[in-house]
Amino acid sequence: MPGTLFVVTTPIGNLEDVTLRALRILQEVDLIAAEDTRRTNQLLQHFKITTATTSFHRHNESKQLPRLLSKLDQGQNIALVTDAGTPTISDPGNTLVAKAIQQKLSVEAIPGPSAILAALVLCGFLVDGFTFVGFPPSRSIDRKRWFLNLTDEPRPLVLFESPHRIQQSLTESLHIFGDRPIFIGRELTKLHEQRIHGTISEVIGQISNKKGEFTIIIDSAEPTLPPSTLPEGNVLWKEFCQLTDNYDLSRR
Repeated sequence: MPGTLFVVTTPIGNLEDVTLRALRILQEVDLIAAEDTRRTNQLLQHFKITTATTSFHRHNESKQLPRLLSKLDQGQNIALVTDAGTPTISDPGNTLVAKAIQQKLSVEAIPGPSAILAALVLCGFLVDGFTFVGFPPSRSIDRKRWFLNLTDEPRPLVLFESPHRIQQSLTESLHIFGDRPIFIGRELTKLHEQRIHGTISEVIGQISNKKGEFTIIIDSAEPTLPPSTLPEGNVLWKEFCQLTDNYDLSRR
């Protein structure tokens, strides 16, 4: 009987946020496929989990994919994890999940902490819906085009950014979106967590530490009313006559 691929969410910072189910799965599976085994081993050692790990990331994906699929087909259970958060969400793992589904193998999600949801509950914006767009492109010209394509999005935008590009992305978003309200969360749930509220122009100078990944929420634009048009003179005259003739109103 084929095994199961468990897509396991790990803490985004604070190890206490890991779920009991995630710990049980990591303990019970035959193998853990990790984006960075060194980072994952810190989590495993903290909770005294001794399951074997193997490296699985974008650079060795083509080599590891057949091997992992073969192990699943032979009945082994595998947990897929990334450095932090949920695999496949702006992280490696999509191809393995897709191939496993194509081969009719069992895939289960083990949910847990989310930087996206943590930022949304902290931002203070009215959030009836949101649009998650991941990381902006690294090249400046591609990043500008990427932001321009999002200007008409009616919901708050949630994106990630790296430390060495945060300033450029904020500057370009100010030029393209205007001075909208924004929330920035750095190192969410960690010891040196930083939260910044304000408009884009206000927060640009408030990022005192550019270490760690950033979760950004740009509020939606204020709805604009369609331009009003004045009625023609004859329409106004008819309305005037109707009011004075039918409702006993004086011409004054």
